[in-house]
Amino acid sequence: MRLHRLSVSAFGPFGAAQDIDFDALSGGGIFLLHGPTGAGKTSVLDAVCFALYGAVPGARQSPGASLRSDHAESGVRTEVLLELTAGGRRLEIVRSPAQPRPKKNGKGFTTERAQSRLREWDAGSAAWKALSTSHQEIGEELAQLVGMSRDQFCQVVLLPQGDFARFLRADAEARGRLLGRLFDTRRFAAVEERLAERRRQAEARVRAGDERLLELAHRMEQAAGPVAGDAPPPRQQPGDPGLADAVGSWAAVARSGAYERRDIASLALSTAERRETLARERLDAERELARLQQRYEDAERRRRTLEERRPEYEALCALLERARKAERVAPALGLREDAERDHRAATAARDRVFAQLPADLREAGAEQLLELERRLRQDLGGLESARRAERRVEEIVRERAGLDRQARADDGVLAEAEGWLAGWEALRHEHRERIEAARDAATRAEHLAGRLETARERLGAARERDRLTGRAREAGEALRAARDRAGAARENWLDLKERRLRGIAAELAASLAEGEPCAVCGSSEHPAPASADAAHVAPAEEDAAYEEFTRADRARSAAERERAVVEESLASARARAREAGAMPGAGTESVPAPASA
Repeated sequence: MRLHRLSVSAFGPFGAAQDIDFDALSGGGIFLLHGPTGAGKTSVLDAVCFALYGAVPGARQSPGASLRSDHAESGVRTEVLLELTAGGRRLEIVRSPAQPRPKKNGKGFTTERAQSRLREWDAGSAAWKALSTSHQEIGEELAQLVGMSRDQFCQVVLLPQGDFARFLRADAEARGRLLGRLFDTRRFAAVEERLAERRRQAEARVRAGDERLLELAHRMEQAAGPVAGDAPPPRQQPGDPGLADAVGSWAAVARSGAYERRDIASLALSTAERRETLARERLDAERELARLQQRYEDAERRRRTLEERRPEYEALCALLERARKAERVAPALGLREDAERDHRAATAARDRVFAQLPADLREAGAEQLLELERRLRQDLGGLESARRAERRVEEIVRERAGLDRQARADDGVLAEAEGWLAGWEALRHEHRERIEAARDAATRAEHLAGRLETARERLGAARERDRLTGRAREAGEALRAARDRAGAARENWLDLKERRLRGIAAELAASLAEGEPCAVCGSSEHPAPASADAAHVAPAEEDAAYEEFTRADRARSAAERERAVVEESLASARARAREAGAMPGAGTESVPAPASA
């Protein structure tokens, strides 16, 4: 950040307009503001801080304090203009605090609100371009460009005079606290405490690891038994240096002994396995020999049995030969028996037929019977034709009756169809409307299914927004309470400081010694030293009030940060809710957003 020009009017001790050209002053690379007390050096820095952050540092921004010069004419407006370059951008900031001005009718005064204006130099058009007139937007823009808040700017860039004087008069411990407050060294103490905590945790982990290592060593000794050797595990305590190396060396010796015993056992096992293999081979050979001997005995026993039954076998062979010879004439004998059986059946059938014939036909010949059969067949054919004609007439009568019934039914169906056709157009129109409605319902169902996920996201964002709204309200209340406490502590500290300054003469007189020069006037005579009254404030009381104010101010800063985080989260949730509501296809339904805290 580089300052170019500062112009103040009716600000602090400057009753008239004053212009400071920093470019001309910094031509040599560095410049110094010097002058007697009250000349306005601090007011220049206050004007820079006021232009950047809209407030002056330290106690000069106490409630009720006015930035307007008491020497300014009533018609001169209090205003600060600052040109600077930050982040590669040349900006012009104009701020004026709340101030009284004469009423237009010339009777009395009215309070004019604070105003801010931010402009940026446009190199292309060689002109100033207005950016914003909002206090909040200007503050956020400058804080982002400068990279520091007002408190950080006052602690790092501006050195408060009252704190510097306290620093010169304080002891070593007080100086340490003051430097820590000025330069915010609490993070280094936090880092130191964090490192100490990590060291303690590391020691605890090392001790736990050593205990676990010794426990494993004892378990190894119990499991190994004599294999571990004569040397016991190390007897060092957890946390002793070299414990891990000692346990490792002992474990290596135990492992070597175990490997040796394992090799011996492996050799013994190999020998036993070879002996077992030889024994199994001899056993298999003996079993094979026993099997062959058993087969030989079975073969001999079957041979003796066959020799004993040879005569029976020869008799059966002769019987089989005679059966084979008889089998050759069996078909002719079967044909002869079948012919005799058929002849007997034909004779019996002929006798039964002749018995059924009339007496005059029993002696008739075959030709007469054939002629009679022909005539009877013709008569039977005529009768059969007449019977089929009669059946066909009956079927035609039944078909006609059925057709009459069908005709009557068709007439009813025709009448019903004519009535149905009369209302067909209305029914067809109704069905078409139902089809269109079903199609519209299906289309809307698909549309609503696509919007379901968006609605869910919007609902989640709205719920998150409502929750964060409550948190923002709580954070705002906590911030107001912290500001009230900080303001009360600050007023108490300033009151005690003012009371101490009023009685500072008595405090200085208490350190006077006879014959020694006065620290104020240099005289060695002290005819009438001041004495402390009942309202005098001791330095310890002022320091305690200042410490209380510092704690309240830190609590206020923490509350501001907490509120800023909550408001940022709330703004993000609101943006997500708005984005979800603005998605393509979103309906008119919306979740009402709660009022901002």
